[in-house]
Amino acid sequence: MESRATLVHGGHNARMQRTPAMNSDGSARAHHGDGIRAVATLRVVLHGARGRMGQRIAACAPQAPGCAIVAALDRDDALPADGTAADVVIDFSSDEGAARAAALAERLGCALLVGTTGLSAEATGAVERAARRVPAMVAPNTSLGVAVTRRLVTEAARLLSAWDVDIVETHHARKVDAPSGTARSLAEAVARGRGNPLESSRIHAIRAGDVVGEHAVTWSGAGERVTVAHVATSRDLFALGALRMAAWLVTQRPGMHVSDAWYDEFARSGG
Repeated sequence: MESRATLVHGGHNARMQRTPAMNSDGSARAHHGDGIRAVATLRVVLHGARGRMGQRIAACAPQAPGCAIVAALDRDDALPADGTAADVVIDFSSDEGAARAAALAERLGCALLVGTTGLSAEATGAVERAARRVPAMVAPNTSLGVAVTRRLVTEAARLLSAWDVDIVETHHARKVDAPSGTARSLAEAVARGRGNPLESSRIHAIRAGDVVGEHAVTWSGAGERVTVAHVATSRDLFALGALRMAAWLVTQRPGMHVSDAWYDEFARSGG
């Protein structure tokens, strides 16, 4: 597994070791409603289990301390019954599937992490409705390296506000949405840094082969260029990142949460 965020010709390899907030007895602490309850094991309902990411999450779950897949579902599978003991629904499926997962998390009263990208207004609305009762997050990318990359991009955009900026993202040929959710989040990081939106014509998407995911933001000035890039070489980094992000999410209050808040807490704790 490798996640690389590079600034010009430097690099940073990061590996995340993240556990849920803990109670005095060593169990995880989870917020639901107005109270806090103990979770000895992070019980995951995996939605989209037969997809590329779903398969990798199932395979990587044994590597995540205190994590158990209690249900693995796909599009045509029956949903768990009311009263099923679960702490989080993790969804990597489709637009329709994300709305289904949101309704399931709301019904089970557990957290919701949606990794599906390119959500419609209808699916986004379903997630927001669930967030009235449970902690919820839409995470276009669950990589720690990408979270760091966004911070680097914001700072570079602030310092190089007069330069031309382009984002190039490359994914496998079967990826449907373009540009990717990560490319859109990088465009938002550029806008935060320089104070105005990045034109959509400056975001370029390539769909080819079996590329896991590559994103590069390049500033072009007179006689020089600066590039901040992230290259993913294995889906396992996203799978493990999703499990660790879910472990954080179950400790939050009901409402919509963002991955930057997760990263802020990670950075404060020193990893």
